[in-house]
Parts: sequence; structure tokens; C-alpha cells
Amino acid sequence: MDLRFPRPLRPGDRIGVTAPSAGVQPSMRARLDAAVAALGGRGLEVVLGECLGTTGVTAAPKEQRAAELTAMLCDPTIAAVVPPWGGELGIDVLDQLDWAALEQAEPTWLVGFSDTSLLLVALTTRLGWGTLHGSNLMDSPYDPPAGLLHWVDVASATGPVTQRSPGRYRTSGWDDYENDPGVSTMTLDGAGGWSVLGGGGADVTGRLIGGCVEIMGPIAGTPYGDVRAFGERHADEGLLVYLEACEDNAYTIARTLHGLRLAGWFDHANAVLVGRTAAPDAPDLSQREAVADALGGLDVPVVLDVECGHVQPFLPLVNGASARVVVDDRRHELVQEW
Repeated sequence: MDLRFPRPLRPGDRIGVTAPSAGVQPSMRARLDAAVAALGGRGLEVVLGECLGTTGVTAAPKEQRAAELTAMLCDPTIAAVVPPWGGELGIDVLDQLDWAALEQAEPTWLVGFSDTSLLLVALTTRLGWGTLHGSNLMDSPYDPPAGLLHWVDVASATGPVTQRSPGRYRTSGWDDYENDPGVSTMTLDGAGGWSVLGGGGADVTGRLIGGCVEIMGPIAGTPYGDVRAFGERHADEGLLVYLEACEDNAYTIARTLHGLRLAGWFDHANAVLVGRTAAPDAPDLSQREAVADALGGLDVPVVLDVECGHVQPFLPLVNGASARVVVDDRRHELVQEW
């Protein structure tokens, strides 16, 4: 299976918004409006779908969510699809999507993280589509800090994309979108960059693939998350697997990482990138120790505190892209090309 990447975004392109998982509550509509306006300010036209909000866990019945997502991804007039955010139970749409239609379609950018990462990985591993692990729609108004790029800039790139850790991060919580729906500046009040588990540096290349630990675990043994097979198809280059913990405690993260290891996710990994997390430690096991317990014996670099998860800021990563990660005394840098 050849990898295929969506064409670069251009001014005037249409961006589809649908919620394959959680919808937008009425109290968050002002933030939705601000996010739509932010993309409009970047020269993009936003098309809102029907599956955007209910009072339940998901935005609509799974059949409706899957049909709208499939339609947007297959629509040649839509250049990218960006859900408002992740959620909890988007896994229920995986076997409802029209995979035959998607296989025949030209790739469209699918952008997001958290629960959306299961769709990103499924499209990349099953169809060879490049997908973009980056901010959700509701986070799109934020201006990226120095060193990082907005997801729109990454999706618009026509050559190699270089990003560097800003060395700053948010220490706790999220902004109050209800009372400040237009917030566009991140509060990065902590200091710290990347490090390599066990010390030293790293200079490694490979194809990017990954997502949220809690979301990847349930699909690892299914046709929608077969990273072992994806790695076999790209064994000549190897993989850069990235993972980030959202909210599970360290015991559960350790078990899930072990499960991914047993499912072959790291069989062809040249390195593992682990996102900075605010997920809780366990009484006698920290999140860092959970990573060391599960991944410390892989004999590949494990890079910690990468900006690719539920702690601001966000480093957009293109699944399927060829990438090089460098960690040394001068650089905490990742270069992608596709």
C-alpha cells in the first residue's frame, strides 16, 4: 500500500466541521463561532455539518456521524475535515464508515487529536492516507508559540516542516471557553523541553504514527489499529511511534503501553515519542516510571515530554510522514516531509 497525502491547503479552501464523537454543547457555541472566525481569518471557508451537538455523550447516532464524516472526506470540494474536539466513544463509528468509498476517494486532511486519533490511525494504517494529529477545531484560535506551527500551516506546507520545542508548557487546566470564548493566547507558565529516557541524546528517522494512549489501546488488536502491519510495510524506513496519556493513572497507562508492545506496535520502531502529560501518578508508580516499565527494554530512544497531547502547546504531526527527531544539547527538533 502506497502512502497518499492530501494536497496542501490553499486560501479559499473549504473546511468541513462534523463531530464523529462528542458534540458542542450550547454553552460552547460561542467558542465554536470564534474557531470558525479564526479559520476564516486564515482565508478558509468553513462548512458546518449536521452532526455537531446533542446533550448526550456523542453528537448523533453512530450511523449519522459515520455517514456525515464519510461524505465530507469523499467530497472533492472539501480540503480538510476538523472535528470540534475529541470525546469518549467515537470508536463506535469505525465499522460504520464506508471504507470502500474512502478507498476510492482522493485523500482529504483529517485533523485533530484525543478521540479523533483513532480515526487518524485507522485512515493511515488501512488506506495509506496522511492524516494530521494536531489541534481540534476549538483549539484552532490559539496562536502557536515560537518554534511550533499552527495545523493550518502544516497542512499548507509544500516542503519540509521543521518544528522545535518552545521549552514552555501549561502547568494545569484549560482555558474557560464559556466565559472567554475568544481566547487565543496560551498560558505557558512551566519550563521544560524534551529528554531521552535513561539520558543522552537521539538522532533518529522514521515514519510517524501514533495518538492518545487510552484511545490506541482498544484498537491495537483490530483492523483499525494494526501498526505492526503498517511497520512491516515500511520496515525499510522504520517508524517513529508517538503516544500521549490523557487521564488514566500510571498503572493503567503502563498496562496499555505493555499491551501495545505485545500487539507489535514497536516491532519496527526506531524511536518512541511520549507526550507531556498531566495524567495522575499512582501511589508507587509515576507516569514516567510507567513509560520506563513498559518501553524501557525496547532498545530504541524514548523521547519524553514532546508537545503532542493534552498539555498545551500542540506540535502538529502528520501520520505517515517521513520525520527526523533530534535531541541534543542544542536542539529539540522534529522535521517532517511528505
